[in-house]
Amino acid sequence: MSLTPAFLDELRARTLLSGLIAKTVKLQKAGREFRACCPFHNEKTPSFYVNDDKGFYHCFGCGAHGDAIRWMTDQRGLPFIDAVKELVQAAGMEMPEQDRRSAERAERAKGLHEAMEDAAKFFVERLHGIEGAEARAVLRKRGITDETARAFGIGYAPDSRGKLKEALKSYGDPMLVEAGLLIAVEQKDPYDRFRGRLMIPIRDVRGRAIAFGGRIIGDGEPKYLNSPETPLFDKGRTLYNLDRAQAAARKSGRIIAVEGYMDVIALAQAGFAEAVAPLGTAMTEHQLERLWRIADVPLLCFDGDSAGQKAALRAAHRAMPMLEPGRSLAFVTLPDGLDPDDLVRAQGAGAFEALLGKARPLVDLLWESEVAAEPLDTPERRAGLKRRLGELAGGIGDANVKHEYLAEFRERADAHFGRGPRAFDNRAPRGAGPGPARGKRDRRGNWLPPEPPLTQQTRSVQAGGLDPILAKAVLAGLIRHPAEIARHMEVLGSLRGASGALGKLFEAVVDVALEDRQLDRAKVLTILAKSGFDQMASELFRADTLPFSFTRPEAEEKKAREDLNEAIAVMVARPAVDAALAEATAAMLERFDDAAFARQTALLRQRQELETRLANLMLADDENFED
Repeated sequence: MSLTPAFLDELRARTLLSGLIAKTVKLQKAGREFRACCPFHNEKTPSFYVNDDKGFYHCFGCGAHGDAIRWMTDQRGLPFIDAVKELVQAAGMEMPEQDRRSAERAERAKGLHEAMEDAAKFFVERLHGIEGAEARAVLRKRGITDETARAFGIGYAPDSRGKLKEALKSYGDPMLVEAGLLIAVEQKDPYDRFRGRLMIPIRDVRGRAIAFGGRIIGDGEPKYLNSPETPLFDKGRTLYNLDRAQAAARKSGRIIAVEGYMDVIALAQAGFAEAVAPLGTAMTEHQLERLWRIADVPLLCFDGDSAGQKAALRAAHRAMPMLEPGRSLAFVTLPDGLDPDDLVRAQGAGAFEALLGKARPLVDLLWESEVAAEPLDTPERRAGLKRRLGELAGGIGDANVKHEYLAEFRERADAHFGRGPRAFDNRAPRGAGPGPARGKRDRRGNWLPPEPPLTQQTRSVQAGGLDPILAKAVLAGLIRHPAEIARHMEVLGSLRGASGALGKLFEAVVDVALEDRQLDRAKVLTILAKSGFDQMASELFRADTLPFSFTRPEAEEKKAREDLNEAIAVMVARPAVDAALAEATAAMLERFDDAAFARQTALLRQRQELETRLANLMLADDENFED
């Protein structure tokens, strides 16, 4: 079929967007628009707006944006064509004509879906009948409640070669074989594939049964048996529980991938509804793409045994060519011999949450696995490590991410083999102007791009929009660590125009540094006192209640200076970003286009990064100064 732009425009025009969204989100009238708390991220103040006239929704908090079709694919998790079909039906329209072969395939798939749903009902009925007593005992032993069993549609396949076949005989053996419910053997009648097993339906993103996983009751092999691949079921593209996990994942901001469906069920019962699992295969590229649609850094949590760790490493290698800025993986290591199901049953949800909080970045997993691969006691073996790491990084498609991985691996190798980082003389020739801005890494190892040159407009914005608490903390830090004043002379000079007492004090601090480059705290306080800032400077020097290391007398000197440098960078950058974001937001409300949306999204991301950098300074300080 051909979905022309004109057809899709007509579909959007016939769909009342607020009515569609209001089915799952509580909207409030706000002038000509509607507003709500965003369904794509947690927030307390509404920043999600729906505009029926323009036919789009937009969140000014997280940047989520789209039309009716995008709502169905992003919030409901439907494939594009399924989203269109649902909207077409609701709008009273008709889909464009299909060719005869496509229509036959669609009709065939409809019959297969119905057969799978009837099979699921059959298995549930048997679980709750006389035949299911042993299966119910297995569920109780594993701690799975009746409510959880109903929610996941768990059933039981009787230990019989023909009961399901008889129950679904109206579909005919050929269709049941095609659906994977019967096994066909030459010169024999087809018979039930699943016998004497606990049955778990595997559903697509629309919640329709497309396959089954069966766990043996008692002893026997194989312990787990999945449906074969069918016209409905492609195990390399399917994630178990994705239909239920999507909404929970968008609310929690994370998606957790575990090894098996029993792990998923146990985690959901323990409160982790955002868990999914591959189906008897290593994580595929298609499954990784599915995870990345939901979260930038999915959490992969495989069993603590060697097989589980090998599966994690395979997923890591498979992900490397697909990495992009901000898009990665993190890995949760379980205690050896335990799977998530065992852990939550034995130690509770808190133990699992604690492990999630210690997830290792992808780069750590790769580094540790390569270092442990063989002894590094000869030059040849050390060269082999570097070659392997280079090959891993070389497989990354994105040039920027590849560059960062190469640099990271090089630094780790130098540190591991006892070599300091390569030194470069960064001093400019006498009389030369400042060199080009250089990037750097923060104290957590995150790469910070070079600050752009300060324009006059940016300087005025910075001077007028300083955060007073952060500015006081920085001034207190400069008084405690006066050697840092000269290092930041140009930046601090741009703050001379700030209004009020803080601006005057910044000006006085810069003048102090210009007057005497060999400063200590006593000299700074003395010179400021002569300039009339005695009381204010003394109060700042005693500002040890501010939650930063550089304002406290007991802080370790090196850490305090690093934190102060980071705080100055955030203080200077924030007003300019806030001003640009306000301007971009106003432009968005007045005239929406792709360029405006992209600019606002980029600025939102910049502001969040600055907030995170500042929060990291304060949190780190709280940990170190709790007493």
